[in-house]
Amino acid sequence: MKFETKEYEEKMKKTIASYSENLSAIRAGRANPDILKKVNVDYYGAPTAISAIAEIKVTDARTITITSWDKSAMKNIEKAIFMSDIGINPQNDGSVIRLLFPPMTEERRKDLTKQVSKMGEDAKVAIRNIRRDANDKIKAQKKDSLLTEDEAKAGDKSVQDLTDKFIKEVDAVTAAKSREIMEI
Repeated sequence: MKFETKEYEEKMKKTIASYSENLSAIRAGRANPDILKKVNVDYYGAPTAISAIAEIKVTDARTITITSWDKSAMKNIEKAIFMSDIGINPQNDGSVIRLLFPPMTEERRKDLTKQVSKMGEDAKVAIRNIRRDANDKIKAQKKDSLLTEDEAKAGDKSVQDLTDKFIKEVDAVTAAKSREIMEI
């Protein structure tokens, strides 16, 4: 019997996907509609994503416009953006809400790069925790005589190879986001 790593590989892929999604919400000085993904609007008593009740457009490198299909929701959209932690004050002219992204200072870029590095470390820890779970399962199967000594060693090696692959992927994603932040 061979130890199956597919389940753990899927978990590691999900960790990378989650990490990448969290990075997309980081405001890097460039207008990015992804920062609004986690902002919900109180729309007739139900928390609703902005994209479900409005059109979101990037009009230039530093501006996002939000046009609600229901004009009565404009105040609620403006309030939700203001109350969120994206750090941008919405400008509402009654028909369109504009989000203007100011140019970033060098200090802010360095802070964001540190934040990205910390998030990368957290993703690596999550991947290592998945590795630990896999190794624990290998030990348990070996103890229960479901795996031989050689199969357990092969399983440990395949789990470690998988871990190394995903740690490198986290490093690559982190480096790319850091470069993006510093180049702007």
